[in-house]
Amino acid sequence: MTRTTAPAPSTRPKNRIFADLTPLKTSPDYRRLWVGGTISWLGQAMTALAISLQVYEITGSSFSVGLVGLFSLVPLVAFGLYGGAVADTIDRRKLGLFSSLGLTGLSIALAGAALLDYHRVWLLYAVVALQSLCGALNGPARSAMIPRLLPVEQLPAANALNSVTMTFGMTVGPMLGGVIVGWWGYQAAYLIDVVTFGAALYAMWRLPSMRPDREEGRKGRASVLDGLRFLGTRPNIRMTFFSDLAAMVLAQPRALFPAIAVLWYGGDARTVGLLVAAPAVGSLLGGLFSGWQGRIRRHGVAILLSVAAWGLAIAVFGLTRNLWLGLFFLALAGCADTVSMVFRTTMLQAATPDDMRGRLQGVFIVVVAGGPRLGDFLAGTAADLTSPAVAITGGGLGCVLVLALLAARWRGFARYDARSPQA
Repeated sequence: MTRTTAPAPSTRPKNRIFADLTPLKTSPDYRRLWVGGTISWLGQAMTALAISLQVYEITGSSFSVGLVGLFSLVPLVAFGLYGGAVADTIDRRKLGLFSSLGLTGLSIALAGAALLDYHRVWLLYAVVALQSLCGALNGPARSAMIPRLLPVEQLPAANALNSVTMTFGMTVGPMLGGVIVGWWGYQAAYLIDVVTFGAALYAMWRLPSMRPDREEGRKGRASVLDGLRFLGTRPNIRMTFFSDLAAMVLAQPRALFPAIAVLWYGGDARTVGLLVAAPAVGSLLGGLFSGWQGRIRRHGVAILLSVAAWGLAIAVFGLTRNLWLGLFFLALAGCADTVSMVFRTTMLQAATPDDMRGRLQGVFIVVVAGGPRLGDFLAGTAADLTSPAVAITGGGLGCVLVLALLAARWRGFARYDARSPQA
């Protein structure tokens, strides 16, 4: 088995406010992966916004925009768990490379269709489904690499930096995407996505071989079932998944942004870009000011409080009709989501053995990426049956209620101590 370069010696978290850059300084491989991911996320966020705008332009329906989430969810669930099992049996670097190449090809297809003025909603749904399939293979492979590149004490800092990667793209991407689509059309956004994928491919190419610690064992469906059985014996890890589902399924308003940009604020594509970017701005600030997170030991408590903050912020957003006030509460929700993500990811990485990380990261990807997509469908349906305000505020309050019930059911989650990780 080929091993990566030994991680640098661990250090005790210092008393700091800003993001801890130690992982970027100590691991060149992690640094390249982080920089490449940061650039790539910018293009992916632009493409996600462009697809939603294009579907709404073609159909004029929030329900149809919500279906984007459903078409993405089905292959994610179908292949996400299998992708994690594959990441536990083959070289994770190769898996990441091939899936990234697939994502690049799909962005090329979107750009080509837009350049040919071929605007068909079925094509957009098909591309979204295939993007989800490639992401189901790419995500577990990338996530399972991080504990191989860094010591466990640096995982909270690395996960905070990873949140900066995603939220930088999700902050700048939608704002640029709204402007670019408005000025130069959908094809420009899709072509930029193709270019940004080059940075991620280069970073992945430079990594050493990333074979799992143990490659023997059962394959295919049996391997997936082994991972699910392992999860069934780990209540704290299960709770990280359930808490995120409560937030993302019940209180995810993004599918309604194209409609409320017009109905509430009298805006256009640029307004949609601001709404999409606002949670990412909050997430970015949460990541940049994440230095304190390395000193927190009660990760379960931190997750519960941050998920509750998300639900309350979304509920208040549904009551606002002032654009800037609405953007503030969306940003507050995004900041809370970053705190939750850092501690959920760290708990999963620290409490899972290497030969199970791919499979558990597969479940993580299904939850983290699938939850919001199911939330898109639920929000779009609820808004069509009632109103956007009822769907958003009711979802936020429902998130808090379900979280309280989960915390009462699994009380040991609040006692989780990072100094002695127990899954």
